[in-house]
Amino acid sequence: MRPYARCAPHFSACKPRNDAAQPPWTSPYNAAVAYFSDSAAAQSGRARIRVNTSLLFHPAADAVYGFPGAHRLACVDSAWQRIEVWNTPQLGCLFTLDGRPMTSAGDEFIYHECMTHPAALTHPAPRAALVLGGGDGGAARQLLGHRGIERIVVAELDPDVVRLTGEYLPQVRGAAFDDPRVELVIGDAAAFVARAQERFDLVVFDLTPPDSPAAGLYTPAFYAGLKRVMTDDALISLHLGSPWHHASRIGALLEGLRASFAVVRPLAAYVPLYGSLWLMAIASDGLDPVTTDAATLRARLDERGIGGLRLYDADLHAALFATALSVRDIPGRFVDP
Repeated sequence: MRPYARCAPHFSACKPRNDAAQPPWTSPYNAAVAYFSDSAAAQSGRARIRVNTSLLFHPAADAVYGFPGAHRLACVDSAWQRIEVWNTPQLGCLFTLDGRPMTSAGDEFIYHECMTHPAALTHPAPRAALVLGGGDGGAARQLLGHRGIERIVVAELDPDVVRLTGEYLPQVRGAAFDDPRVELVIGDAAAFVARAQERFDLVVFDLTPPDSPAAGLYTPAFYAGLKRVMTDDALISLHLGSPWHHASRIGALLEGLRASFAVVRPLAAYVPLYGSLWLMAIASDGLDPVTTDAATLRARLDERGIGGLRLYDADLHAALFATALSVRDIPGRFVDP
């Protein structure tokens, strides 16, 4: 198992909250976990039982997955949300917001590479990028890999997210927040957009889901205001959720995007922390990531000096947008006919 030496054993406790305030997404407890020691035991149905501390996530009322052997390192009730940091044998350090898994040391590259590079490489020459949320710095770090990008603004609501992820998951941001091209703005992202006097080529929605303090940023009204600070060929990138657990939500989000942008392209990647295939989308009023061919993408990767990626490349680009038939048919219709 890959070691995560930076995940130091430190604990600070949150005050108990009443049931109404406690989100249903996560539940740590001592669980009797059944596991098969080998394939023969699995085939015969014989399972050993062991008791372990498990971090369980409930993405839907009828679904649960988790990480045995987890222990909590930190817990902070900020002005906006409960932030927890956990250490797990499977993914190293991870953090949650109000019980929802956000990112982990072990698989953050999957989410952050997919949220940034497909859109950035579709654009012929991005110069400025805006990250809404993104207090862990992962999106900013990926965007800094594009040689031509001169300015990145990260508009993060909660300073405690910045502080705790910097302490426990420093590898996610690297030196991004020390780079002079990056400006970290603490405060409401919608308020930043409303007062901004500059324009951006890329906008990354690195936010919590719509049923959170970020709800107002997933609406056609916000998209309309956002266009004021977007260049004519700008693209936005956002995550939508699990097609198995959040079909209705994804359908509504795509409907709102299609009412606001000329081009809307869903893409998908499996994210271990989320326990599911995870849908994202790129939208614009002109540029189309699906029609950007592999040769163009390879040339741009080379010209911009992008290296060290662990998932994304020019060949994977098309595969990300090739949605499975089973996904196309569930409610919400993720792709156009």
